[in-house]
Amino acid sequence: MPYIDLADVRVLAPNFKRRLSGVTSTIIQLVPVQNRLGQKVAVIGPGLPQSLPHVCFRDLWQLWQLGPDEKPRVWHARRNIEMLPAIIMRDILRMKLKIVFTSASQRKHSGWTKFLISRMDAIISTSEKTASYMDVPSTVIMHGIDTERFSPPVDKAEAKRALGLNPNQKYAGCFGRVRHQKGTDLFVDAMITVLPQNPDWSAIIAGRATGPHVEFENSLKEKVRAAGLADRILFVGEHTNINEWYRTLDLFIAPQRWEGFGLTPLEAMASGVPVIATDVGAFPELIEGETGEVIARNDVELMISATRGWMEDGARRIASSARAHDHIAQKFSIEGEALSLGAIYFKQYIGAP
Repeated sequence: MPYIDLADVRVLAPNFKRRLSGVTSTIIQLVPVQNRLGQKVAVIGPGLPQSLPHVCFRDLWQLWQLGPDEKPRVWHARRNIEMLPAIIMRDILRMKLKIVFTSASQRKHSGWTKFLISRMDAIISTSEKTASYMDVPSTVIMHGIDTERFSPPVDKAEAKRALGLNPNQKYAGCFGRVRHQKGTDLFVDAMITVLPQNPDWSAIIAGRATGPHVEFENSLKEKVRAAGLADRILFVGEHTNINEWYRTLDLFIAPQRWEGFGLTPLEAMASGVPVIATDVGAFPELIEGETGEVIARNDVELMISATRGWMEDGARRIASSARAHDHIAQKFSIEGEALSLGAIYFKQYIGAP
């Protein structure tokens, strides 16, 4: 593991939760980009890949000293358990530290969380909806993605063939964790209804079911088998090359009942795929005009109607595909997210790098 000297670090990104989550994924994707931009970010805590620059807990005594450029370092917390130790270090131990907190929550905060947030030097919200739940001002910085990794295929038929799919079929996809919250059952029910009338279409469910959600996934597979569609509604599991699976799609559906932010519509649009998404998380702020359609959550009949419309309108899909990647590249690149964070870190709090 590449432990580095805290003396060379401007920003600490703590991760105090071992289980992989959206927050952990954000850190993993952002830190290399931030460092390419010269922001000198290191991680601290478990559950992160060895490829990231790490700082040891035993070296935190150096926070009594100023960091590079003789400025306080930034501690970028994303959870309550990461805000609290930073407050203790800054306010009780008098370490030279500024604390930034990013919130993706879209619900009323508890009294304890409100207290922690009130002690921050800067607040970031991941969407306008998230900002509306804040009692204090925040800066909206939406998540971005790697628009080189997630990009349209040169040849969609070949992209399908490379993954063992039928190049003559069109595919609707639903990617992410398989569970009730994610609305995987709504997607399955919609596909069971629309696919028999659209023989040139099939469906792909990519993602993992964990713990108590395995039974939920098994019940969906049984429902598909009972409908006689096991050869057209495919459960392909979790894949590290998920970007290649996006390139096989002709339509993406994000059927979530609840979501904090939600990256899958961004990944799909960056891959040149139109998106139908429910009105949860940041989805209504991600989809613009021709790039897709936002529908009410937990309404399978509306999902069926929207899906049927997109499947039957090839011209609309082509127009959306052409616009989608440019939309994401212009507004939701991970470099753009990193630069916006840099403005919070450096310009307002510790000086330009």
